[in-house]
Amino acid sequence: MSDQQEQVAVKEAPKTGFTPRIVAFTCNFCAYAAADLAGSTRTEYPVNIKLIRVPCTGRVDVVHILKAFENGADGVYVAGCLEGNCHFAEGNYWAKRRVRYAKKILDEIGIGARRLEMFNLSAAMFGRFVEVANIMNDRITEMGPSPLNK
Repeated sequence: MSDQQEQVAVKEAPKTGFTPRIVAFTCNFCAYAAADLAGSTRTEYPVNIKLIRVPCTGRVDVVHILKAFENGADGVYVAGCLEGNCHFAEGNYWAKRRVRYAKKILDEIGIGARRLEMFNLSAAMFGRFVEVANIMNDRITEMGPSPLNK
């Protein structure tokens, strides 16, 4: 096998400057499956996105989000099933409400709500998964390190 065929399906981090630490809480059935499909098709996405697979985004609590920031994340996103298509009925609706609440907390404590986002996608939407990863990477790179990491 040639070196070109053995390329990893992850976009290299910039060699200079700030590289954000981003945590993505991903639904096992949809967003994580889309990430897996992106890897299988060798579609590149930023290497600094750390995926945390959860059975359902409805299991992601505000405490988990805030802990991610406390533990050094510069940005966090929650990626779940398409609205109305949650494998656990209403899990993604619960996650959406929690993310909205966590954004208020992040603004109040000076971290900033833009460092947190919620996305919905299906398992087949690996292109959208890569787009979301790039959106968050670009946004957080532009914002710079989290105030907790300075």
